[in-house]
Amino acid sequence: MKKKRSWKQLKKDIYRARAIYLMILPVVVWFLLFQYWPMTWLSISFFDYNLYLGFVGSKFVGFQNFIKFFTGMDFWRLMRNVLLLNFYALLVGFPAPIIFALFLNEMRSAKVKKVIQTVSFLPYFISMVAFVSLVTEFLSPSTGLSADILKFFGKEPIYFLGDAKYFRTIMVFSGIWQTMGYSAIVYLSALTAVDVNLYEAAMVDGANRWNRLIHITIPCIMPTIVVMFILRIGSLINANFEKIYLFQNSANLEVSEVIQTWVYKRGMVKYDYSMGTTAGLFNGIVALILVVMANRLSKRYSDSAGIW
Repeated sequence: MKKKRSWKQLKKDIYRARAIYLMILPVVVWFLLFQYWPMTWLSISFFDYNLYLGFVGSKFVGFQNFIKFFTGMDFWRLMRNVLLLNFYALLVGFPAPIIFALFLNEMRSAKVKKVIQTVSFLPYFISMVAFVSLVTEFLSPSTGLSADILKFFGKEPIYFLGDAKYFRTIMVFSGIWQTMGYSAIVYLSALTAVDVNLYEAAMVDGANRWNRLIHITIPCIMPTIVVMFILRIGSLINANFEKIYLFQNSANLEVSEVIQTWVYKRGMVKYDYSMGTTAGLFNGIVALILVVMANRLSKRYSDSAGIW
């Protein structure tokens, strides 16, 4: 039976590894201040909260805010928008960095590979405001490149951001352009861990490049794919607030209004902190449920151990 460490021994171990603990201290402090401490304010959702009166002077209303949110006219519209937007992003955007990483891994020229990889990284490091401005300018019906292309083929320019039916397509494909190169890093790292002897043995057995890709490369990086998929499922009800809010206008509001933008407008603009917190708490609970479900399914139906 393993003997438990005494408090004195624990202090000695911490002192020996003090440099490591000092390195992680800023991260721990950041999480405590900006991730865990704000959770104490989730109780606002159970009050008719008044900023000037605080919890003592605000009326306790129980689950009335949740009932009001679930039965409101905006609820199903918000759920539809955020789920459809993330479903399309998952369907198209999740495989994109995997395929991109596989293509890069199969390239023989190291110089060309580095150039392509560097170019694909650049959009991720552009600020969101600048990125949205670039996309908006590209899609402009008067000065954008898309308008010139349509005119070249004899078509009339389209105001894409002014038509609600194009909003989800713009969000999904601009997201792929922005994050594909950066997201591929995880899969490229996993590919470096694949045993080269497996490829050599397959080549001896007569396996071509396609067979090696299907039977060796993809199975070897499948645990990484499963973990990334679980994390992506957990964000299925979340949306990129900055990007959506910057792309949002009165013409596409019907399909672009999601829980995050609604929380901002309701809580920060209209000062309805109770309803804003209620929507945010609901969003977090659903995200947690999705992560747990995806993790259990991955452990049941695949060889992956999940993320816990």
